[in-house]
Amino acid sequence: MTRVLEAARRAPKSGTAKSAVVFLHGYGADGADLLGLADPLAPHLPDTLFVAPDAPEPCAGNPFGRQWFPIPRLDGSSQAASEAGFATSSNDLHAFLDALLKETWLTPAQIALFGFSQGSMMALHVAPRRAAPLAGVVAFSGRLLQPERLAAEARVTPPVLLVHGDADPMVDFAEMGRAGDALVAAGFDTYAHVMRGTGHGIAPDGLSVAMAFLAERLRGG
Repeated sequence: MTRVLEAARRAPKSGTAKSAVVFLHGYGADGADLLGLADPLAPHLPDTLFVAPDAPEPCAGNPFGRQWFPIPRLDGSSQAASEAGFATSSNDLHAFLDALLKETWLTPAQIALFGFSQGSMMALHVAPRRAAPLAGVVAFSGRLLQPERLAAEARVTPPVLLVHGDADPMVDFAEMGRAGDALVAAGFDTYAHVMRGTGHGIAPDGLSVAMAFLAERLRGG
């Protein structure tokens, strides 16, 4: 049984939704943490609805935040619990996207995912396993989980932009290369941008590249 994800929203600047960006937050945060990015993005995407769901579980490592799945090295959970949480939350996110499509009457090609850290891990896992390709995936400071399964399990190959700081102390910068290699090998159009001197965060240059990527793929949005 899937869990219903609560979500914060920012209406399209124009008043008419012709596309949507779904923000997927990191471990210990919540949807509101990324929804502020709608402010710099909205002028370039005036017909875009911005949606930021809260992850389904209270965060084991931060009682004030949420998590998509537990992280053993941060919260002492087991690897089995982490994998189970990841699988369950993937189903929850699929259901959330299905409901969003039904509610808005948008097509999959009019919806993009924008993830940060653990949210990027969710986006990179779920988007390839959708029935129809989304407009694209922006993945900041994350990693591709279960890369060995990607080629066999991918049903669609939406374009992917990987963005990572080369001074990230939380998620190794090398994960961007590993994800890129697996995505390219599986047939994805894959783009990458390195935020020089940036830690675990979203720098202005990375956001500018993400903005251009989204604007190009959400045509009319």
